[in-house]
Amino acid sequence: MTYNAPVDKVSFTKVKKTLKIIPTHILRNLQRWAMQVEMLGINEVRKIPGYHDEPLKGKRKKQRSLRLSRAYRAIYTKYKSEGINTISIEEINKHEY
Repeated sequence: MTYNAPVDKVSFTKVKKTLKIIPTHILRNLQRWAMQVEMLGINEVRKIPGYHDEPLKGKRKKQRSLRLSRAYRAIYTKYKSEGINTISIEEINKHEY
């Protein structure tokens, strides 16, 4: 029996400028999350409780957020093309409580 691993790729194209100004520990957390997505697949990484991965509502209905720290969130969208899931990081922001 063969197991076909999911093919998920994370894209940082829309947040290149933001990556240069966010704190180093937030960048490391985002890189760790991206590596896990590419190794395990987005559906498995969503199950990890520490990321608090959740769907958004309203105008951002097709987007999801994940927690990078108590203060920082990453917003992403998942696209599927030719058998590859592309997870596009749309923005990284400091969450307001």
